[in-house]
Amino acid sequence: MPPASLVPLREARHGALPVSDAADLRVRVQPRASANAIDGMREGALVVRVTAPPADGRANDAVRKLIARRLRVGVTRVEIVRGAGARDKVLRVHGISESRLRALLRL
Repeated sequence: MPPASLVPLREARHGALPVSDAADLRVRVQPRASANAIDGMREGALVVRVTAPPADGRANDAVRKLIARRLRVGVTRVEIVRGAGARDKVLRVHGISESRLRALLRL
């Protein structure tokens, strides 16, 4: 079973349906960091540091750009599905398999 941080499921009315074209990723964001970086896993979530402040969605945009760049996908393929106003977020990356996501993030 995949770790809780990578759940390739999309909720439906009658349970969860596997999705082959998207993967969910739990992240913990540290805004106003000294550099943009992905710092590995901690407590089941990917730690992402961004220099942007957590105002006007700028940190969220920086997280999406950083993840998209690392995964080699467009920014529009990375969406925040939960936690837009919090440090703990769930991102959904469209157009990438779970195994590819794990390989590119070196998890």
